[in-house]
Amino acid sequence: MSQIPQTMPAVAYLKSLPVDDAESLVDTTLPVPRPGPRDLLVRVEAIAVNPVDYKIRQSNDPGGEPKVLGWDAAGTVVAVGDQVESFRVGDEVFYAGALDRPGANSLFHAVDERIVGHKPDSLSFAEAAALPLTSLTAWEGLFEHLGLHTDALKQSGTLLVTAAAGGVGAMVSQLARALTSLTVIGTASRPETVDFARRMGAAPIVDHRELLAPQVRAVAPDGVDFVFGTIGTDRNLAAYADIVKPFGRIVAIDDFDAVEIGLLKSKSISFHWEFMFTRSLHRTADQAEQGRILDQVARLVDAGILTTTATTDLGKISAEHLREAHRILESGKAIGKITMTGF
Repeated sequence: MSQIPQTMPAVAYLKSLPVDDAESLVDTTLPVPRPGPRDLLVRVEAIAVNPVDYKIRQSNDPGGEPKVLGWDAAGTVVAVGDQVESFRVGDEVFYAGALDRPGANSLFHAVDERIVGHKPDSLSFAEAAALPLTSLTAWEGLFEHLGLHTDALKQSGTLLVTAAAGGVGAMVSQLARALTSLTVIGTASRPETVDFARRMGAAPIVDHRELLAPQVRAVAPDGVDFVFGTIGTDRNLAAYADIVKPFGRIVAIDDFDAVEIGLLKSKSISFHWEFMFTRSLHRTADQAEQGRILDQVARLVDAGILTTTATTDLGKISAEHLREAHRILESGKAIGKITMTGF
């Protein structure tokens, strides 16, 4: 690390404040992290912003200590720990990182190699940064929790995806369309989100502002086999109990305290949580599966099978631009992913 500076620019927050407060996110200078034995030190070239960023900013007050957010990044490896096996200096990478370590809204970032993928060659850093968190969430939800197969000849049926124009919903739709024979019903409510959801692979589209069950029954009279819930799972569970076929499966990623799970019993419908950070938070034995998933996503992108969900680049990584990104996400009107490139 002799040619790497001792300090670096970063964006952090010191106190949980409303996003319109100029101090809610601030530009700062922090020490460059030193990589651990399995870590890569990455020069961050681009980031993407997710709802998890503003949720942590709102709920986790750091008490005056700078806390760096950001769990989507693409960059170049500049140093490696002495036990790193799969990467070397100069490799271009993309990853989501770990929730219990500093985020990537900084010029340099340390991350465990096992949860890192090789960046798709065909994408820019910003286009690649839009993919890790959502593609991991979508892949784990579809192919681990819902039990789908990545061979299109082996899986048919109907999948309902809520908020199909969001970051996760768009990746779920793409993966399901590309790797299975499922019919993908998406929910969206505005003309621009309907259009984006269709481009990502969801069709038909129903309006999540209206009653869900009758709309789904109108396009899938026999009901659906699977639900990937990204929003509104608690308020929609009764509708799911109606439209999901016996022995169907539901996976949810949104935040809520309780649901009437008993509604699902008579049809033997199974309910699954998907939380992309589980492997890194609990140091599971299969952490490296996330690196393998990201490498597979990169291959699918380079083959033209998947595409980036980056839609809005706000320019340089700065507190001002990150506040704007948080503001957009908090409004609930984001389409695809918001990215930033360079400091």
